[in-house]
Amino acid sequence: MKEIYNIIKHPISTEKAVRLMESENKLTFIVDIKVKKQEIKKALEELFKIKIVKINTLILPSGKKKAYVRLSHETPAIDVATQLGLI
Repeated sequence: MKEIYNIIKHPISTEKAVRLMESENKLTFIVDIKVKKQEIKKALEELFKIKIVKINTLILPSGKKKAYVRLSHETPAIDVATQLGLI
């Protein structure tokens, strides 16, 4: 597996991302374009000690890959965002 910090580039803190955190318990990250969902899940679980339910990915027109990560109910996305310094 690739280095964790090469897989996860940075979190996104736009208005939409904050709304998803509050309403759907999701976090949004920019990730390496070549990684698979399983690698993203494993890296995030190791890095933040969180439980992930589902990951959706999207390749943007700019050539970047965005990952929408849905967390379990035991780990609120707001707590992880606070830990990251997004909120």
